[in-house]
Amino acid sequence: MEFDYNNNYQATIGMTLLKLCIVSVVDLLFVEERLSRQNSYSDVRRKDLKFDAGDMVFLKVAPLKGVLRFEKKGKLSPHFVRSFEILKQIDPVAYRLALLLLFSAVHDVFHVSMLRKYVADSTHIVDFEPSQINENLSYEEQPVETFAREAKLLHNKGIALVKVLWQNLDVEEAT
Repeated sequence: MEFDYNNNYQATIGMTLLKLCIVSVVDLLFVEERLSRQNSYSDVRRKDLKFDAGDMVFLKVAPLKGVLRFEKKGKLSPHFVRSFEILKQIDPVAYRLALLLLFSAVHDVFHVSMLRKYVADSTHIVDFEPSQINENLSYEEQPVETFAREAKLLHNKGIALVKVLWQNLDVEEAT
């Protein structure tokens, strides 16, 4: 009786129950094969991130439309904010950071995908020479020397081009 029931045409599903079971098993095999292939492709590019307490990391911020976070809004908002020290590992994928008072409204535990390792580099440190800054936060550049002269002809007129080294800039930044 069970064999007859399973081999009879079912109008609601448009086939026999036996055929439905075979189709389902075959579909499951193809789905599993497809998923394993997708996983193998994605695992090639995936890297497990592991940090220790005391490591320095950059914090990734996801800019939300219309929300002012981390000092800038819109296109110019940074993707990563400063380097922070990891205080401790909460879970295999969650870390507690030592945030500044400026970020007191932000929770201090972050997922590993929001962190990027900071490698200390002496070129990241910028020597700052204070200059005379006006009240409107501008400053005046003073020319130090002119070291390249050239004359160009434009519409039968001679135009003198001069390269000037400015007071607070390097030679590569001369204009």
